[in-house]
Amino acid sequence: MATQEEFESAVARSKTLTERPSNDVLLQLYGLYKQGSEGDVNTDRPGGFDFKAIAKWDAWKKQEGKPQEEAREEYVQLVNKLAN
Repeated sequence: MATQEEFESAVARSKTLTERPSNDVLLQLYGLYKQGSEGDVNTDRPGGFDFKAIAKWDAWKKQEGKPQEEAREEYVQLVNKLAN
């Protein structure tokens, strides 16, 4: 399992990737980040026409029930894969 330090390091590295990942991968990163840092979704799904916020909320919701430690580990692995 990834330590908190490894997770935070991966978060910093994700902001310096040379290639921008696809939207699907960005949403996966977001969902894993939120699950790893906050746990299960704790807000209502956004409404209206804020499609970006809805997509981000949905990505987080897909991770629901996953232990925070597991989400952090998957996040670190994904960032490592993208950084290579």
